[in-house]
Amino acid sequence: MSKIKPSQGAPYARIMGVGGYRPTRVVPNEVILETIDSSDEWIRSRSGIATRHWASPEETVSAMSVEAAGKAIADAGITPQQIGGVIVSTVSHFKQTPAIATEIADKIGAIKPAAFDISAGCAGFGYGLTLAKGMVVEGSAEYVLVIGVERLSDLTDLEDRATAFLFGDGAGAVVVGPSNEPKIGPTVWGSEGDKSDTIKQTVPWDDYRNGTVEKFPAITQEGQAVFRWAVFEMAKVAQQALDAAGISADDLDVFIPHQANMRIIDSMVKTLKLPEHVTVARDVETTGNTSAASIPLAMERLLATGQAKSGDTALVIGFGAGLVYAASVVTLP
Repeated sequence: MSKIKPSQGAPYARIMGVGGYRPTRVVPNEVILETIDSSDEWIRSRSGIATRHWASPEETVSAMSVEAAGKAIADAGITPQQIGGVIVSTVSHFKQTPAIATEIADKIGAIKPAAFDISAGCAGFGYGLTLAKGMVVEGSAEYVLVIGVERLSDLTDLEDRATAFLFGDGAGAVVVGPSNEPKIGPTVWGSEGDKSDTIKQTVPWDDYRNGTVEKFPAITQEGQAVFRWAVFEMAKVAQQALDAAGISADDLDVFIPHQANMRIIDSMVKTLKLPEHVTVARDVETTGNTSAASIPLAMERLLATGQAKSGDTALVIGFGAGLVYAASVVTLP
């Protein structure tokens, strides 16, 4: 018989509050066209993107995160001192150590919380949400702050016609806390490492440091391969998340996929046969692809504009570099 005392967590977990931060600078497609041979019509038809936000030097990964976190904490109706864990998903924090989560935790006024970063690309928010749910239910933290944040403008090759128009900057955050009812469904997640070359950093940091290459590393991708994978394979994952939650597409109120590309979003809606009453997040048009930040930013905008409301049932799915993915059904705060 085990002598270990069982965990004393909550029966379930829920998203209690959401917050977002978009940099003040809005960048239209015309700016992108200064460095690539393309057109506004081509960019819109290929991606659905009209504008994106790029951060100023002052709008750092930390600064954007603190702004988004403050809004999420206020929305949740708790204080920073009640936060027991801070999880930050990002690929654009350029310090290997310490984790940016520790700096953010200090700046928001949390008191000695668990704090760590994760690197799961565009699926990072889903990974963080799952970890936060586990912490709340396990009892190691009562409230956990999950942040997705990127400054992808720092990792964009503005001369790469395939990706120069895709990426934007921003931060989105949620607070996960205890619940007496299941309001974050089972996560369907995984990876396909044999496809890792389809989305990647152009060269390792040490190649740049050693002078092997002169051009700063950037994010690149095989567009058609990513499109096919996202449309066909991620629709299956999304359906698995619905099945795991015990609901059908008819039970959904909102669909919040990773904001990678409007064509991918529309194709997934069609493949999943979502009813017309389901509100679909299309934040990519004005925000671009913000990787780990895209789902919480889209969630925050839907709630702020009244397109979605508290208590709605939403399917969220993130997918990207790795290739990795994570999907679950949640109740909106």
